[in-house]
Amino acid sequence: MLRLNLLLLVTVMASAIFLVQTQYESRKLFTELDRAEAEARRLATDQLRLQVEKRAQATPQRIETLAREKLQMKPASPGISQYVKDGLASAGAVR
Repeated sequence: MLRLNLLLLVTVMASAIFLVQTQYESRKLFTELDRAEAEARRLATDQLRLQVEKRAQATPQRIETLAREKLQMKPASPGISQYVKDGLASAGAVR
């Protein structure tokens, strides 16, 4: 009878330790999941913000201003345009 009681006691203790460990792991995984979801929300917000900034940076007016100021570009006009003729095209098709 004493052996049976000791065996049951050891079994109950092992079960209790396993239950505590399982609860600890469950809480740990829940915390990691919560952090990952928060990070995903932050990244989604950053992506939306960056897309808005990208659209704002690519406006035609901004590009034209940068081309004039930084690259010293001017609008094309017939007075400053140079036309180049292809020598082969003007000589005819050579085969």
